[in-house]
Amino acid sequence: MVSTAGKFGPYSLAGPYSQTGPYSQSGADLVRSRIALQVRLALLRPGDRLPDTGALAEQLGIGEMTVRRALEGMCQDGLLDRRRGRTGGTFVSAAFDAVVPAHHDPAAAASAEAFLLLLECGLVAHASGEVGEADLGSLRKLVAEAEEAGQEEQAGQEGERERETRFHLELAETLGGPGLRAVTADLLGRLALLAPPPGPEAIRRRSRCHAELLDHLVEGRTDRAVRAVKDHAIHR
Repeated sequence: MVSTAGKFGPYSLAGPYSQTGPYSQSGADLVRSRIALQVRLALLRPGDRLPDTGALAEQLGIGEMTVRRALEGMCQDGLLDRRRGRTGGTFVSAAFDAVVPAHHDPAAAASAEAFLLLLECGLVAHASGEVGEADLGSLRKLVAEAEEAGQEEQAGQEGERERETRFHLELAETLGGPGLRAVTADLLGRLALLAPPPGPEAIRRRSRCHAELLDHLVEGRTDRAVRAVKDHAIHR
């Protein structure tokens, strides 16, 4: 991991987001984004039961009442289902994928994408030339898996999107540590609800940008590494 101390100047990254920083979200938004990210990563699937509110509150570091209200809101939005009885609880809606497009918000998505781009450009510029191949093992593996899947005639779109998301999470942790992984997770979770997922061809182009980025990072070609991040953002 490359130290990012002082890199972002006045930008505060204390907690999931600083309320005085450039980007913040409520506790309810945090619950929504993390659940959406879990679905994108296939850690939760339509029909799966969520952990109880106490467990979710502990995981996210927020109050149970906030979690409960967030879950109620997601039930009203059709993203989750509430079932009563001995086998009841809160479940990912069976219609989750069909409901998500109703929550797309181009303006809010553009804002989140811009912040993610800024964050990754800063991390990459700071880390360029300071990381070696030994630091990039998990990232190289994701790129190799994406390339292998791209050669198959019927590569699953869900698997491609999952690898794309995991790459960004791993990149943030490799270059900035767990705190920046958490920030990235929240942004990617928001985008999973706010923006349509990239199509197969866009993901394949992004994967090529991933490979180029890793090469430039190791070789210390800062300008090219940052350009690879920007080129990645172009492909939607």
